[in-house]
Amino acid sequence: MRALVVYETIWGNTEQVARAIATGLGETLSVDVMDSETAPKVVNDYDLVVVGGPTHAFSMTRSSTRESAVAQRGAPRAPTRGIREWLVEVTPPGTAIAAATFDTRVNTPRLPGSAAKAAKRELTELGFDIVVKQKSFHVHGYEGPLVDGELDRAEKWGRTVGQAVSQSPDESASA
Repeated sequence: MRALVVYETIWGNTEQVARAIATGLGETLSVDVMDSETAPKVVNDYDLVVVGGPTHAFSMTRSSTRESAVAQRGAPRAPTRGIREWLVEVTPPGTAIAAATFDTRVNTPRLPGSAAKAAKRELTELGFDIVVKQKSFHVHGYEGPLVDGELDRAEKWGRTVGQAVSQSPDESASA
């Protein structure tokens, strides 16, 4: 079974989380990890798609919030195609493909909204089958670094997602 992890990152924190999730997924699945700028628009060859990005302005980033991160906060770069744009371009799967979403967000102050919830809605509308509840991973301030223990949490969550997808219907019926 194959998984694709698509991430958007500005400061590098979300990429770290995506790679930790991929490590956990790798215990049960073959995993490709790609940023939102290079991820394929057709994902029918995958059994699982995991999508994640930073939460900006209570949701997935927009071109304006990415540009603001560079201009006002000194981010090293902003992707031209974030997960919001990738989700608009992705071809709906021919059959339901398992999916899960995650985001990174500031630890304090606790703010409403979630890129993961917004991405989950988009994937559901495209016909993907959400297999686990979305997950948020926390960073110190807007730039990071990640809060201690978040990469371990991400790897563990990846294992959980991988197990949910790789467990056959027959096994889950007998469990």
